[in-house]
Amino acid sequence: MADRTVPERLLGRLDELGAALGRRGDAIALIGLGSVGADRDRLDEHSDLDFFVVVEDGARDRYLDSIDWLEELGPVAFSFPNTVDGRKVLFADGIYAEYAVFTLDRLLTCPAPTGRVVWQRADAPAGLADARHVPDPSAHGDVRWQADEAATNLFVGLHRDARGETLSAMRLIQVHAVDRVLTIAGATARPQQDPFGVERGAERRVGTSVPLAAMAPGYGRNREAALAILGWLEAHAEVDAALAAAIRELATEP
Repeated sequence: MADRTVPERLLGRLDELGAALGRRGDAIALIGLGSVGADRDRLDEHSDLDFFVVVEDGARDRYLDSIDWLEELGPVAFSFPNTVDGRKVLFADGIYAEYAVFTLDRLLTCPAPTGRVVWQRADAPAGLADARHVPDPSAHGDVRWQADEAATNLFVGLHRDARGETLSAMRLIQVHAVDRVLTIAGATARPQQDPFGVERGAERRVGTSVPLAAMAPGYGRNREAALAILGWLEAHAEVDAALAAAIRELATEP
């Protein structure tokens, strides 16, 4: 039989984990997230495992302190507790995973995108995989707010660049301002923007409508980036004329 593809291995590993949890008396549910959750259309050879494990009160520390329940699936080459709720893990066969362990009460109060129930106990409540506490899109949905924020990022960033703070300037111009551009461009795009990471899937979501290479040319090219971003903003949103003139002056002065 031919070797399974990475997506098949990932989904298979998650199903195996669900079965293993089902054999334990203190697990309630396994929820797949991201490309192994509700967004399986973007599952590919470079995906990894993101999931939540929901356990009974009193069992959480055991699942966090020990990875014996993961080692039932195969040898683990590396792991470390990256948050108070979970770990990052590399299995010996190359599968990489990031997970968090919650009790029911904690799960219902933590921010979470829409997921997919891989396995759940018969007495588990409904709606465990529903989105909760997604970042408020109200301000980010306003194009003028986005354009003003991006333009001020460019203005402050260029001043920092002139001061010699090239890295700080790059982050303001080529990261923060670009995030605002992506939010404007992605407001009506499909698939929709990830509320937890605007840069995720940007190339697929906005295509060639945003010149990302010109907007993020790298360290030492902040002026060129600022002019590219400003030009795009003026073509797609309302930009204050005085602020735009000040940005161009900073970006072109000797």
